[in-house]
Amino acid sequence: MAELCLLFDSDGTLVDSEVLLAEALASTLPGYGLPFTAAQYLDHFRGVRFRSIVAELEAHHGALAPERLDEMEARMRATLEDLMAARLTAMPGMPQALAELSGYPCGVVTNGPERKVRLALDTTGLARFFDGHIFSAYTLGVWKPDPRLYRLAAEQMGFAPQRCVVIDDAAVGVKAGLDAGMHVIHFAHHEDGLGTPSGALKMRSARELPALIREISQRVARLNP
Repeated sequence: MAELCLLFDSDGTLVDSEVLLAEALASTLPGYGLPFTAAQYLDHFRGVRFRSIVAELEAHHGALAPERLDEMEARMRATLEDLMAARLTAMPGMPQALAELSGYPCGVVTNGPERKVRLALDTTGLARFFDGHIFSAYTLGVWKPDPRLYRLAAEQMGFAPQRCVVIDDAAVGVKAGLDAGMHVIHFAHHEDGLGTPSGALKMRSARELPALIREISQRVARLNP
């Protein structure tokens, strides 16, 4: 069964944290002169690196001094941690899907800090499925949509890209997985108007995941008899 390695995004894929992150951003950024709403994040910035979001806002509203930028990020992340501890849940059907797929090596590949991912996995009880395999852009120094983040994760997991499956809800992650030469499942549980790119499989619910993995596994087996 372990002919494939499964690489999961975290926010909006494993855990239902996107709304919480949107709330944390919307409650923090305006206090630093950067107008922002939760809807902006959900409509335009899902999965995007925090500093990239801020840089785009600064281009329109003026740059922050470095110390103010650091203070703002620390405040946002503290707010988010409080929200996650109080309200975070796994995506519906994801614990059951992961249990059914427990024979496959699994890793988490995220644009978020490792501390945030560990909190998310511990809070929702999903940590047991990943055996500590967390690959954070903040640790590795490369962010989606750069495909190197997924490639580095695959290398450390001991799998060639063509034997990896990326499961990601955000456009930046889907692009990163495709550009890395991996099989990609687009977890399209939200309508962002972007659609599922050619080359990726579309998934509306985590309950569909085991069947999609079986489909990809059979395809790989046919190509590598």
